[in-house]
Amino acid sequence: MKEELTWKVSKFDELSTNELYGILHLRCKIFIMEQDAPYLDMDYKDQKALHLHGYMDDQLIAYCRMFRSGDYFDEASIGRVTVAKEYRRYGYGHDLMERAIDAEKEILGETTITISAQLYLQKFYESHGFIRISDVYLEDGLPHIRMVKK
Repeated sequence: MKEELTWKVSKFDELSTNELYGILHLRCKIFIMEQDAPYLDMDYKDQKALHLHGYMDDQLIAYCRMFRSGDYFDEASIGRVTVAKEYRRYGYGHDLMERAIDAEKEILGETTITISAQLYLQKFYESHGFIRISDVYLEDGLPHIRMVKK
């Protein structure tokens, strides 16, 4: 049975030490360890991002970061989209993307969103209205595509 997550949207300087540690831990666990992609996750862009994080009790389950246009790409963007592995079958990734797209519009005032998506997630992002606009390229050793939602 799917439990409802408690969602928070935070600027970098609003994150508690424990929240930041949990976010960095989840990102490292998924993007570096699980995907066997050694890269420097902490890229000094977190300070410009708006952070969307979803919790079950006190455990971080879902996370992404959102940017205004010009802070990452020319257009607004969503990145570091992740759900803890043991919770992926419940649809929290879809909840996360819906909330991120809404936050881009409502909080940041953005309507065009660009993402650098891992190729294997193309259909997932298409289900949220994103359209592929590039050939495949490698980012941190993994096949990615650029996608946009207008």
